[in-house]
Amino acid sequence: MKKFILSIGLVTLSLGSFAQTYEFQTVKDIEANPVISQDNTGTCWSFSTTSFLEAEIIRLTGKKIDLSEMYNVRNTYPKKAWNYVMRQGKAQFGEGGLAHDVINSAKDFGLVPNSAYTGLNGTNDTHDHAEMTAVLEAMLKTYVANPGKKLSPQWKEAVNAVLDVYLGKNVSEFTYEGKKYTPKSFLEMTKLKTADYVTISSFNNEPMYKPFLLDIPDNFSNGMFYNLPLEEFVQNIDNALDNGFTIALDCDVSENTFSGKNGVAVIPDNDADAKTILTEIKPEKVISPEYRQAEFENLTTTDDHLMHIVGKVKDQTGKIYYKVKNSWGNKSGKDGHIYMSGSYLRLKTISVLLHKDGLIKTTKSKLGL
Repeated sequence: MKKFILSIGLVTLSLGSFAQTYEFQTVKDIEANPVISQDNTGTCWSFSTTSFLEAEIIRLTGKKIDLSEMYNVRNTYPKKAWNYVMRQGKAQFGEGGLAHDVINSAKDFGLVPNSAYTGLNGTNDTHDHAEMTAVLEAMLKTYVANPGKKLSPQWKEAVNAVLDVYLGKNVSEFTYEGKKYTPKSFLEMTKLKTADYVTISSFNNEPMYKPFLLDIPDNFSNGMFYNLPLEEFVQNIDNALDNGFTIALDCDVSENTFSGKNGVAVIPDNDADAKTILTEIKPEKVISPEYRQAEFENLTTTDDHLMHIVGKVKDQTGKIYYKVKNSWGNKSGKDGHIYMSGSYLRLKTISVLLHKDGLIKTTKSKLGL
């Protein structure tokens, strides 16, 4: 009898420790446009935030509009070039940017549908900005070197000429669904109001509930971020999603446990689980504000990639993950999405951009919004 009881105990222990592969169930799914690819470009900032604005248009009007990512890119490059030249090369120039750069572009230049501006000049059918950015950077370095000892104002026209060649000339008027628009009137038609969008973050080295300048390389436009305690930061993300607001996400994807192949982003409690946790449920690290801050300051957490949070899922244990729409095509991850755990979000998120009405009322009040 004792042997039988012992055998039952061993079987129970074995079953209890048996590996569980992920099985996900939808908790919250907010309507958004289909996944597309940024191709060979570093313009995730525009793809993610444009996707976010498309979802906002759906929320506000019910209309599904395929907005042009490259229109925002085309109108942001001259700003990057100005920043680089005026800082005499003591700034970053490249393909990167942040979510607020799309909001700034929409504010200054409006929006257009993809049918009016694809950014695919010539015969190209996919985006590839490698040559264009190399040409622009070489030009800007020449302007900074200032060989003529007095920089000609034509340098700005030259930058625009290169953008026209590679991306296409800017659009000033177009027809959409039988009606003529300018970029500004099209923005008005979408019901989007650029002043309604805010960026929140959480870092211990800045005062809480105050706007601050986040020191990361891609913040060339000196965008301001509202600082919140970590738990309140996450609570606001959850509040927005639970109430039907999607979120533009800036985070670090350089970790081995961010897997485009497996479609999960997780932080194992035990480093030995770093490989198996990509396919099996394992314990995850508890992320404190102090640990998050230390990982940012030692450059383990960096500003790598922007994506779009469009909902939540849960695994068979009831654990919640964020459904994140990526811009690496629908063959990546889970039909183009990554399921990101709460631990990963807490540790690796740099910031999020959202509609101010998605904020918790008390947070909104504290921020004076």
